[in-house]
Amino acid sequence: MNIRYAAALLATAIATPAMAQDADNGSTVSVALTGGTLGIGPELGWRPSERIGVRGSATFVGIGADFDSDDLAYEGDVKLNSFGAMLDVYPFGGAFRISGGARINNNTIDVTSTPSGIVEIGGDEYTAAEVGTLSSGADFKRFSPAVTIGFGGSNRKGFVFSADAGVLFQGAARLRPIQATGTARDDADFMASLEAERVSLQDDVDKVKVFPILQFGLGYRF
Repeated sequence: MNIRYAAALLATAIATPAMAQDADNGSTVSVALTGGTLGIGPELGWRPSERIGVRGSATFVGIGADFDSDDLAYEGDVKLNSFGAMLDVYPFGGAFRISGGARINNNTIDVTSTPSGIVEIGGDEYTAAEVGTLSSGADFKRFSPAVTIGFGGSNRKGFVFSADAGVLFQGAARLRPIQATGTARDDADFMASLEAERVSLQDDVDKVKVFPILQFGLGYRF
């Protein structure tokens, strides 16, 4: 009788931690705030098991970015605006994850340039009065696949920190026609020079077809 009782106690002691772990590692839902190269915004996740999870997020932010091209100094306004979903695979059943998915990419870039002297545009020279203020911008492919690797925390209730690094395959930026406000804005030769300038810039941006992802998150798993 004592032996059976001791065996029962031993079996209970072994089973209890395992049952508790199974309960902790069951289906969980998480909410988080993420920030990084994609922008800042909310994230909602569901992890039905130790090895699989899904997440959806939306991110927004606006930043300034200036650059030079030949004689022209551009002032840029970058607006990051995207949302999407990722499928997470946790190959070891822990925190490390490999993720794939896509985002609806509404990122845009708007640029302006106001020269103060004689500048070369498309191989021809023009005065500041002839040019006035130049304006243009760029858009990206709306459906953009993404792949990342990262850390998503364990599948247990409580606060969780996450980090992901990867790439967004948004393709090359598509530059809009360059508009001008100067006295030569309706001149056919000047308009041809503006188009030549746009093509030159397009050749440069065509070399960059992916956008780096480095995103961090802080949230709570229920």
